[in-house]
Amino acid sequence: MVPVTTPPSLEVEISDTQGHMKVAPEMLARLARGVLAGEKILRASISIALVDNATIRTMNRRHLDHDWPTDVISFRLSEPDEAVLAGELIVSAEMARATARAAGIDPAAELALYVVHGLLHLCGYDDTSDEDVERIRRREDEVLAREGVSNTFPLVRAAGSGEGERESARWSD
Repeated sequence: MVPVTTPPSLEVEISDTQGHMKVAPEMLARLARGVLAGEKILRASISIALVDNATIRTMNRRHLDHDWPTDVISFRLSEPDEAVLAGELIVSAEMARATARAAGIDPAAELALYVVHGLLHLCGYDDTSDEDVERIRRREDEVLAREGVSNTFPLVRAAGSGEGERESARWSD
């Protein structure tokens, strides 16, 4: 008798409760699966909640003791040694739209950057030191290029769009 094995599974669920930008859920789910596969994650259950600034500010205050809106918050729900990576991303579509508008860039690309960044955190990347920041930004570039999406981070920085506010809020997961 041949043993039956369960094929790898990358489950991604999208919840969209915001009204600031139109989002293609399947495109975001495909992006998320691409990030996970690229990180050699074979089994995952990921929830991505697209919210407004008020909602993410509440989550940021409640869970991280930061009283401001941010772009993405990552919650890893599984232990590092578990077979299935479980996690949740809270993503501010409102911030993506506002940042993109101020910098004259595509809001969908800005939102994609937030999702990629949050997923990389779930996969073990950190940004607490300069070396960590360089590593995660380099990986963001690689992932977004592979997926055919422009990395908006350098574009926003070059445009000077809300840089002070964005730098303090960005990546506070």
